[in-house]
Amino acid sequence: MDGGKVLGELSRQLADLVAAAAGGVVQVRSRHAPPATGTSIEGGRVIVAAHAVDGDRDLSVRANGTRMAAQLLGFDPATGLAVLRAEGPTWAALSGGPPARVGEIVTALGRTWSGALAASTGLVSVVGGPLRTGRGTSVEEVLRADVRVHPLGAGGPLLDTGGRVAGIATGGAIRGMPLFIPSAIAWNVAEAITAHGTLKRGYLGISAQPVRIPPAQRAGREQDAGLLVVGVAPQSPAEAAGVLVGDLVVGFDATPVGDHDALLALLTPDRVGKASRVEVIRGAEPRVLDVTVGEH
Repeated sequence: MDGGKVLGELSRQLADLVAAAAGGVVQVRSRHAPPATGTSIEGGRVIVAAHAVDGDRDLSVRANGTRMAAQLLGFDPATGLAVLRAEGPTWAALSGGPPARVGEIVTALGRTWSGALAASTGLVSVVGGPLRTGRGTSVEEVLRADVRVHPLGAGGPLLDTGGRVAGIATGGAIRGMPLFIPSAIAWNVAEAITAHGTLKRGYLGISAQPVRIPPAQRAGREQDAGLLVVGVAPQSPAEAAGVLVGDLVVGFDATPVGDHDALLALLTPDRVGKASRVEVIRGAEPRVLDVTVGEH
């Protein structure tokens, strides 16, 4: 097969992939914001960027030429995702795919102002994380891809070559590359929001800054960085555990902690309400404090 035929076949396959997924890429409308893109999942639910709905209760979803009222089930501040449920007949639902790998071909889909489908194909460029996304919140992993996301495409899917969702567009970018929430995280968020209206995030109640640990203060540990506690919130889990200003946090449940991202990544929803152990150095003396993780 010559080069022209190879490219022609690839082009047809990509166009078929986009056409097959189009039914699961919807337009979300609200009274106080421009239209946005949503990704349809099972149960008549739609994943959308939280900023696109912004707490608006007058919501609707347009799919396959039909417009239906929608209910906001909740949102997650860390990922910036919200979940809606349409009040009417369901439509095509997209499914999450396996973890994306750097170099994979992906296609970003979105809906324009008129509701037309927009598509852009490129490669997964970066798989990384955790990424701090706000005060006291982080997302464990993010994707970046060299695709063009339509200005109204936040909430739209990033498809792999099997037509499965590799990630959800956030509307943000890092160094010019669009940012996506991996599908495994997005689907977990959707299930938690459907069940509880939100996603639990662990909370200790400390303010801290990363510092280098002088060799004489490492108390036999090999790590050279930790978090210096500069504030402890009143009536917080940290205060109840006896954490003091000036303590140097170096570990959490036997996992080394050298910066904010490392600690935030450990404060997962499953730890809320459970006993954990915070390892600190106080002066030059190592201590282990028992703490019950709160909910942010």
